[in-house]
Amino acid sequence: MPTALVTGPTSGIGRGFADAFARKGFDLVLVARDRERLRGLADELTVQYGVGCELMPADLSDRADVDRVAARLADRDRPVSALVNNAGFGLNRSFLGGSVEDEQRSMDVLVTAVMRLTHAAVPGMVERGTGMVVNVSSVAGWITGGTYSAAKSWVTVFSESLAQELDGSGVRVTAVCPGFTHTEFHQRAGIDMTAIPEFMWLDVDQVVSQTMRDLARGRPVSVAGVHYKAASAFLRHGPRALARLTTASRRRNPRFGARD
Repeated sequence: MPTALVTGPTSGIGRGFADAFARKGFDLVLVARDRERLRGLADELTVQYGVGCELMPADLSDRADVDRVAARLADRDRPVSALVNNAGFGLNRSFLGGSVEDEQRSMDVLVTAVMRLTHAAVPGMVERGTGMVVNVSSVAGWITGGTYSAAKSWVTVFSESLAQELDGSGVRVTAVCPGFTHTEFHQRAGIDMTAIPEFMWLDVDQVVSQTMRDLARGRPVSVAGVHYKAASAFLRHGPRALARLTTASRRRNPRFGARD
C-alpha cells in the first residue's frame, strides 16, 4: 500500500485529509503533539478503512522533532507517497502585543517545518517518479493580516514555485487556500467568530474534496467555494492598496482564513 504522512491530523482539515487518503487505500503516518488523540484517530481509521497507521507524536516547533519526522520522510526503505503539511495555529494578538517567542514558534510550525519536511520528502518522490505534496495555506496569504498572513503567503508561493520546479517529474504540489472553515482553529486561538455570517463558512469536506480534485489535475493552488474563488482572484490580481483596505475593514478578525 502507498503511504501518506499527515501533520496535524487529529481534527479539522488535517483529519479530512487523513480520511481522504485512507479512503483511497493509503496507509498513514500521523504526526501531532497529542499521543492519546493520535491513538484514538488511528483506531478509528483502522476500523473504518482497514489501513495501517503509524503514530509519530511530535511538536513541530521543536527542531529535534521536525528532524525526526524529516528522517521518516527521507527513509527510502519505507517510502512516503504523499505528504500533507497541515499543522498550524493562530495567535489572537497584534505583532507588537505578543511575545517574540510565540511569533517564532508560529513561524517554526507554519514555515520552517513545511520547508524542512517537504525538502526531506521530495527527493525520494522524484526518484520514484511519483508523489504528492499538499501544503495547507490560507486565503489569509493574500491580505495584510500580520505574521500569519505573511507565513501563509510564503507557503503559497513556495508551493507554486516547487510545482514549477517539479513539472514533468511525476510529483504534484498543491497549496490549499481555505477561507473560514468549520474546525477547532478559532476556538483554540480564542478568536470570537460570531460576527461572521454562515454563508462565509466552508465545511472540511468541501475544502478537502476540492483539493483532491485540483491535486489530480496538477493545479498548484486550490481554493474551495465560489465566493472564496472570487475573493481570491480579486485579492491576488487587484491593486495591493485595495487588499490593504480590505484587511483594515476586518481588523476585528485578523486571522482571516481558518484552518486547523
